[in-house]
Amino acid sequence: MTPDVSTKNLTIAIAGDVMLGRLVNEAIARKGFSYPWGNLLPVLQEADIFLVNLECALTARAQPWHDGEDKAFYFRAVPSVAETLRIGRVDFASVANNHSCDFGTEGMAETVAVLDQAGIAHAGAGADLAAASEPAFLTAKGVRVGVVAFADYPLAWAASPNAPGINYTPISLDPGDFTRIEEALATARQQADLVIFSIHWGPNMSSRPTDLFRQFARRVMDAGADIFWGHSAHVVQGIEVFQGKPILYDTGDFVDDYAVDDLVRNNLSALFRVQVGPTGMERIDLVPVYINDMQVNLAPEPERAIFLKRLTLLCDEMGTALERGPDTASVRIA
Repeated sequence: MTPDVSTKNLTIAIAGDVMLGRLVNEAIARKGFSYPWGNLLPVLQEADIFLVNLECALTARAQPWHDGEDKAFYFRAVPSVAETLRIGRVDFASVANNHSCDFGTEGMAETVAVLDQAGIAHAGAGADLAAASEPAFLTAKGVRVGVVAFADYPLAWAASPNAPGINYTPISLDPGDFTRIEEALATARQQADLVIFSIHWGPNMSSRPTDLFRQFARRVMDAGADIFWGHSAHVVQGIEVFQGKPILYDTGDFVDDYAVDDLVRNNLSALFRVQVGPTGMERIDLVPVYINDMQVNLAPEPERAIFLKRLTLLCDEMGTALERGPDTASVRIA
């Protein structure tokens, strides 16, 4: 990716799961639309582009999805909560995940409509397979960014040529499965300077990707992605720099009301700020964050130190140096 030489200090901020339903929705009703962002708002507003995974439906529909048995969790926020995304300067929301259709494809369709009305780009779900597969495009400082979004679960929600749903893919290297990914990346590449591949994948509370997941991610990079952006595990996993391009295997949680696992500390995470210069991506600056009381804030001590110690170990396992500074930590790309 070689954007115009006039580009200066483009910052693409990436966060993991943003779940605005359930107790977060109640907190917003009591404390205001800006409440979930805590003291992080100034940092979010510094970004030129901000991307999140929207881990809930934005719908007035109260009838949950059923397919013979109940899901463990259904996440829904009222449509007006889109204002929270707007205040946070969210530019893109992935809707390819296992909560987009919690309130049926009708609820998913309303979510997409609400995002459209709020002026927030999205990808990964739609009225049919063509719509669910369509990349989103964002432009800042002369750089056009394309985002394609997939999810590996649930198969029951997979969009088809004639039915709505999510942009489903198995985690497979088989050409019969992988062709759709190659086609999506090629479509985005034709119209973008930088291409981000987003996927909601893998088991919860897993600190490390499996060998298959690592092979899959590298294959995605070979197929044309510039940034691999994973989410779903609820914890940040190690970062790999593969052939000069970053693989974020999992970006963890960002806003939620989830129970905290004392071992993996899913309430500790980061904002990933990809710094782009005249010749391409230069580094990723990580801003450690702490999730508590339905709100994300800059991580205080000792939480910041705990998170960075853990992430340093996970990055070391992938041959990646995490450089720690006074406020942020960085991974150099070039």
